[in-house]
Amino acid sequence: MAQSVNVLFFDMNSYFASVFQAEERDLVGKPLGVVTTLSPRATCIAASVEAKKFGVRMGTRMAEAQQMCPGIQFRAAEHDLFVDYHHRIRTAVETVIPIDKVHSVDECSCKLLGRERNLNTALQIGAGLQRAIKDQVSPALRCSVGVGPNKLLAKIAAELQKPEGLNWLTPDVLPDKIKALELNDIPGISRGIMGRLTRAGIHDVSTLYAMSPKAARHLWRSVEGERFLRQLHGETVIYPATQRHSLGHGQVLTPKNRKPDGARLVARRLLIKAASRLRREGLFARGLSVSVKCAVKGRLGADGSIGATQDTFDLLRTFDRYWRQLKPLKPLSVSVMLGGLQAVDAHVADLFEDREAGHVTQREGLCLAIDALNSKFGQNTVRFGELPPHTVPYTGAKIAFGRIPDPAEFNE
Repeated sequence: MAQSVNVLFFDMNSYFASVFQAEERDLVGKPLGVVTTLSPRATCIAASVEAKKFGVRMGTRMAEAQQMCPGIQFRAAEHDLFVDYHHRIRTAVETVIPIDKVHSVDECSCKLLGRERNLNTALQIGAGLQRAIKDQVSPALRCSVGVGPNKLLAKIAAELQKPEGLNWLTPDVLPDKIKALELNDIPGISRGIMGRLTRAGIHDVSTLYAMSPKAARHLWRSVEGERFLRQLHGETVIYPATQRHSLGHGQVLTPKNRKPDGARLVARRLLIKAASRLRREGLFARGLSVSVKCAVKGRLGADGSIGATQDTFDLLRTFDRYWRQLKPLKPLSVSVMLGGLQAVDAHVADLFEDREAGHVTQREGLCLAIDALNSKFGQNTVRFGELPPHTVPYTGAKIAFGRIPDPAEFNE
């Protein structure tokens, strides 16, 4: 095989469930569901390879999973454990090949350079990566590896065989090698795009592949369609650099917190977590948004510009002012967002700011000291006021799509 590839993509198989199997050897080879909380009405957020054979999937309720798969065991999600294993896996992988991009807690891609681009060599690297994870982290952890001329095709190749697949896609085998896939098996085809494809009479991968880039741009209603199709044909597409402008947290309220004051305290707690992220990442925020979804009146929100800050005390004062405007009834969920992010060393202080350019204020320094105490002695060693009536584990530090919490967040 003389084909050339540029990207290696690996995807951990049944990651959350496999982490528990790595921690508890008695679970290896047995059906397991990972749930948000150990309650019969809870839904699975992950299932082991063994449970998937019985049809248990993400979204399956515990009670339903027990009927589908007698003997299945359950574990409540432990986000700090998942993040810990994520970093251990990355360390093991980098003994074989450097990681270029982390796409999620269980997916990463690596650039192939020089002789690594030879297909045989790339597949050998992929097999070595699989061995390194098993040998250096745990035999319970399996991953599927795909290689291709770009990330899209490498990711599709990794999906072709699970668990523990090792596969490739190059232009010379397309579209035949993927024509049996359903359209919604292709990364980048969302539910909305799927509807547009159906209305355009495109029902299979072969027809999709035959589209022109111009037609794809029209159907997607953006340049993303053209980029997607060019990658599907094996081209390398350079995306413009992006800059993050905001960070925030949201939470669905538990029954004990579904009162105005409980919602306020949960939102306040989320803001405290977001402020600590500002300091850890060396950022100022110049905007604050507070939102609450209610059973009565729907979603309410307040937002505005603020002076550049990473001071929790300042942010909480602004939050209190915004919250008084909302007056929520029967709150269901809350969220806070810090916007207008700017690096501390890039900020130019104005005449009315109590800071020197590129420096934090004395009170922001106090907040940094509080962060250090909580990091050393445990969460809430020093806290900014009262906690919600019901404190939910991992508030503001859950793994979300495209975001992996920093290990420090679990002690804030």
